[in-house]
This record gives sequence, C-alpha cells and structure tokens, in this order.
Amino acid sequence: MNLRRDVFQAIADPTRRAILLLVAAQSMTAGAIAANFDTARPTVSKHLQILTECGLLEQKQNGREVYYYINAKSMKQVADFIEPFRKMWDDRFNLLETIMKNYIIKE
Repeated sequence: MNLRRDVFQAIADPTRRAILLLVAAQSMTAGAIAANFDTARPTVSKHLQILTECGLLEQKQNGREVYYYINAKSMKQVADFIEPFRKMWDDRFNLLETIMKNYIIKE
C-alpha cells in the first residue's frame, strides 16, 4: 500500500522541520543530515522517507550517493496556505500598534 502523507503532518514534527532547514541551504546525503542529530540514523531515514513521501523533499542519485533537496513547489503550497494567516496577524498587530500610539500620545 502506498500511503500519501500529509504535508502538515510532516512539518508538525520538530526534527523534520530541522531537516528541512538543513536541506534548504544545500542538498545533502542522508549521512550528512543524520550527522546533525543525536538520534540513530534509521530514525533520520524514517523522517527523510516521510518528507519524501509527502513531496517536501526529493531525491537525486549522484554516483553511489543519494542527495536530498527541497521541492520548492511543495514548499510554496505550504507558504501559500499560511500566507492569509500571516497577513491577518500582521494587520492585527498593525492595528494594535496604531491604537497604542494614539493612547500614548493622548496621555
């Protein structure tokens, strides 16, 4: 059975978010990624499998090594989903700032 994992379930885990941050800077092998964590390599491999299954990471074979890199298209889908919430909170903080400035000036 081929289980398609949900992107948001995948990024709910702090280790997987840390892996995404590492791989965002440059493509890396599983060993190089695992070297950044105090967990067993099979545990990191499981995280990589989940991130790959949900489409956030992609793999590219280079000789004997498999490199993991960010799938920008999937990351954009996450960013597009989050954007309205970011805008809503920016608007609310801007309104609060305006109210606070008006209150302080009147005092």
